[in-house]
Amino acid sequence: MGNIAIRAEGIGKQYRIGLQRERYYTFRDALISMAKAPFRRLRRLSGQAGSDSEMFWALNNVSLEVKHGELLGIIGRNGAGKSTLLKILCRVTRPTTGFADLYGMVGSLLEVGTGFHPELTGRENIYLSGATLGMRKAEIAKKFDEIVDFSGVEKFLDTPAKHYSSGMYVRLAFAVAAHLEPEILLVDEVLAVGDAEFQKKCLGKMEDVARGGRTVLFVSHQLAMIGKLCSRSILLDEGKIAMAAETSAVIAQYLDWTGGLRSISLSDRRDRKGSGAIRFTAVLTENVDHKSVSAFRSGENVRLVFEFQNNTGRDLQNVLFAVGIDSPSGDRIAHLSNELTSEIFSTLSPSATSIVVDIERLPLAPGRYGVTIFCSANGVIVDWIQNAGFFDVEGGDFWGTGRVPPSNTGILLISQRHSLRGPSNPLP
Repeated sequence: MGNIAIRAEGIGKQYRIGLQRERYYTFRDALISMAKAPFRRLRRLSGQAGSDSEMFWALNNVSLEVKHGELLGIIGRNGAGKSTLLKILCRVTRPTTGFADLYGMVGSLLEVGTGFHPELTGRENIYLSGATLGMRKAEIAKKFDEIVDFSGVEKFLDTPAKHYSSGMYVRLAFAVAAHLEPEILLVDEVLAVGDAEFQKKCLGKMEDVARGGRTVLFVSHQLAMIGKLCSRSILLDEGKIAMAAETSAVIAQYLDWTGGLRSISLSDRRDRKGSGAIRFTAVLTENVDHKSVSAFRSGENVRLVFEFQNNTGRDLQNVLFAVGIDSPSGDRIAHLSNELTSEIFSTLSPSATSIVVDIERLPLAPGRYGVTIFCSANGVIVDWIQNAGFFDVEGGDFWGTGRVPPSNTGILLISQRHSLRGPSNPLP
C-alpha cells in the first residue's frame, strides 16, 4: 500500500442497548444455547424479538487513511466513538461492518494497565508487555533501562502492579509502548492521568516516534495536546466522521459545537466525570451589575456564574472549585480556583445553588476562549466537564489610554510602564 500505514473502510460497530455484560462462555452454555435456538427463531419469526430501536451504532461507516509517520488527532465528545475506533484498529474489538488494514507492528495504550498482570511486578510486566507486542527478550532487555528511566517507577520496579496507582500504571505502560518501537502507536485519553511533567515527556516522545517515521493516532479531550502534536485531526460525532482537516480548523469546529456560555445548559452533558454529588447545570456570563452579557471587553471587571445542583441533600465538606481557561488553540492560559485565593468552602450547604467567580480587569485580548470546570468535595471529584463551553472577548480600553488592543497583540494583556534611561534620564 505504499505510504499508507492505516486504511479503514466503512467501519461500523453496533451494540444492543441493555445487554448484560458478557461473561465467560462455557461448554454447558453452548449446549443450552443450542437447545434454545429453535425457540429464538420462532420469536424472531413472530416479531417478538428485540426491534432495531434497541440497537446502537457506536461507529457508523467510518473510513480513513493515515500515512506512515503521520500524527493524527481524534477528538469528539464522550460517546462519539473515539475509543471504539482505536479498539477496532488494534483488534481488541471486531467491527460489525467494514474492515481495517494496518501495515506494521502495533503498540497501543487504550486503558490504564491494559496488558499488565496485577500479580506480576513492574519488571515482569515490562517483559510481558514487550512479548505481547512481538518483541524478543533480547530486544526488550536492550531497551529496559530506557523504559524504567522514562517511567520514573524504578523504586517500585519489583513491586506487584496491583499496588501501583493509576498514574504509575500509565507511566510504565506508556514507557513500554513507546520505547519498544512499534511502527504504529495508538494512544487513548489515559495520558490525562499523568502529571504535567510526565505529559510533557509523553508529548516529546510521541514527536520523536513520528520523526522516526512511525505513525501515531492520539485520542484526547485535551485540545492543547492535540494542537501541539497533530497537524491533522478528525472530529467524530455520534459515530461518524464530522470533519477531517487541519487540526486548528477541527478544534475551532469542536469549540463551536460546545456553545457559548451565556445560554449554555450543562444538565444534559454526558461527557463528564465525577461522583455526581454536585452537578453543574448552567454557566452564565455577567457584568458586575449582574446583567447577562454575550461577550466581555478587555480590561473590564467580569463575572462567571456556575449554577449547580447538590444531589445529596446535605452539607458537603471542603469543596474545591476550579476553572481552566484555554486559548483558541486549546492551550491552558489561566487556572482559577478558590484554593489559590484561600477562599475555602469548608462547608457547602444544600441551599447553595451557584459559585460566582469575579475577575478584575480581564487581561485577555479579543478572541474566543474555552472553559473547563471542576469540583471536588473532601478530595473526591464530584463533577468535571472539559470544554464546557466558551466565551468571547471584544476589544476594550485595558490600559486606559483610549487604545483598543489589536487582534495580533497576543493573548494576555499586561499592565506595563515604559521610561527612558540614560545619563540625563535617571530612573524615577
